[in-house]
Amino acid sequence: MCGIIGFTGTAEAAPVVLEGLKKLEYRGYDSAGVAVVGKNGLGMVKASGKIENLCKKVEECGGVSGTTGIGHTRWATHGAPTDTNAHPHMSEDGRFAIVHNGIIENFAELREELIAKGCHFKSETDTEVIVHLLSLYYKGDFKRALMKTVARLEGSYAIGAVCSECPESIFVTKIFNPMIIGVGAGENFFASDVTALVSHTKNVIYLEDGEIAELTPEEIKFFNAAGKPIEKKISRVAWDTEAAEKGGYEHFMLKEIMEQPHALKSAIEPRIKNKKSVLSELNLSEEQLKGINHIIITACGSAYYAGCAGKYTIEKLTRIPVTVELASELRYSSPIVDEHTLLIVLSQSGETLDTICAMRELKDRGVHTVAIVNVVGSTIAKLADSVIYTYAGPEIAVATTKGYTTQVAVLYLFAVYAAEKTGRITSEEAEKLTAEILSIPSDIQRAIDLNSHIAELAEKYHDNSSLFFIGRNVDYAVALEGSLKMKEISYLHSEAYAAGELKHGTIALISEGRLVIAIACYEELFDKMMSNIKEVKARGAEVLGVAAEDMKKIFSEADDVILVPKTHPLFSVPSEIVPLQILAYYVAKANGCDIDKPRNLAKSVTVE
Repeated sequence: MCGIIGFTGTAEAAPVVLEGLKKLEYRGYDSAGVAVVGKNGLGMVKASGKIENLCKKVEECGGVSGTTGIGHTRWATHGAPTDTNAHPHMSEDGRFAIVHNGIIENFAELREELIAKGCHFKSETDTEVIVHLLSLYYKGDFKRALMKTVARLEGSYAIGAVCSECPESIFVTKIFNPMIIGVGAGENFFASDVTALVSHTKNVIYLEDGEIAELTPEEIKFFNAAGKPIEKKISRVAWDTEAAEKGGYEHFMLKEIMEQPHALKSAIEPRIKNKKSVLSELNLSEEQLKGINHIIITACGSAYYAGCAGKYTIEKLTRIPVTVELASELRYSSPIVDEHTLLIVLSQSGETLDTICAMRELKDRGVHTVAIVNVVGSTIAKLADSVIYTYAGPEIAVATTKGYTTQVAVLYLFAVYAAEKTGRITSEEAEKLTAEILSIPSDIQRAIDLNSHIAELAEKYHDNSSLFFIGRNVDYAVALEGSLKMKEISYLHSEAYAAGELKHGTIALISEGRLVIAIACYEELFDKMMSNIKEVKARGAEVLGVAAEDMKKIFSEADDVILVPKTHPLFSVPSEIVPLQILAYYVAKANGCDIDKPRNLAKSVTVE
């Protein structure tokens, strides 16, 4: 959600910033802008809509010249997506320009105060109060003015600021939003995501909450919240620009779907030692694990549905009660927890604000927190008592695919590991289950190979105005994620229901020609799913069945069938969901949707 980038060096800043903004498009945005410090002061260009509109405006105005610049892709929160509301925002005297991710919760009272002092606001945004405060507090000391400004702010922010009187300097700071410093040679960068930096440098520094950095072409200085100099460690980004390119695929989403066998190998294989699941990242002793009597999984969106899928396996193997809670609800629910509660936090980006806040709430209550995230050095990773990285690699498409399946795989590894350590399963059982987990990448590839006809199914069903996913047990968890994929990229109305609930109201919505996608892979409940299929067929529905290869009976009732490999019932989710991801992709393509950047959505949701 929103993206920021900044550059200071010897080259022209605008091309570097515009290139970085294009790399950040996947995060979701509806306007963009750049500000550059040049010989004649600050130059700024902003445009609503796509970055192409911004590039065109920059070209039409003859460019913005200078070697220090900042840029922003905005996803509207306060005020419509207009040129005026787009970032950067400039002070009235033309000395300062800023970009900002996050939300300033006390902006209304600050706005009133500033208006009373004679400030004139051009935009409807919360961000504009920051640049007016910066101008108000500036007395020749840029850092001090920024410190006084952020002391007045309540909420979340990542801020990049430039000043016409300090033409080679960029100051940045953050609270609850990612801010990454790129370390170059004779040039330095900042961005909200490493994707915008890796074509220039793989050496990065992660800013912590409250810290301030001053970037010039030759050096980077870091300060704590009190303004005292501090030292920071450089990290090395493990992937390169090619990993973020499409590699011949039409869309990033399709590329990332097809990358899942490799991504799952990366998530699983390093954690298998001597035929056992070994989670060395888990900072919990056997004694502590044995003392856990309640596990809470919390997340948002697809990560929440990954938690729903993992719950079945963790409970069956460990016999510890597991509840899965939406982070946006958990943080306000005054949960009943203690030191015997384990919190597992799922997030692809590691920057999901609701999840961060829920995590802080439970940490304050003495709960041990385990984070399962993809982005190294992200806020959630740094907050957690234990962090397990999914190693999925960069995920550019807004709709997650490999992010989801790698999260599920790590939950499987945790389930087997915890079950053995607590004595719920024997060493021999753990080895057998681990072997099943090791087969997941090949199962996913088999699921892809079995379903070359999915594009044809999408052509047949893409014009349904509304459809339903149904399933039982873990297949219901798959239905939840399958339905979300369909609605978020194809814009079709789609709902997921536990099949046993059909009679309790939902069946009233089944009408002639309505598409029902029935997931019937869970063998113990296959016959009950067949009864559910007959129920909806009797009311005129068309049924697309999803079943394991050996469940040929599905052909007797379903109009069309997607087959998946037969797997261990505890570890079936990854191979079941991949064909549904492919189906959603081709339905969206048939409907002419912007697949990698679906409307109104953002990759990383860093606001409430």
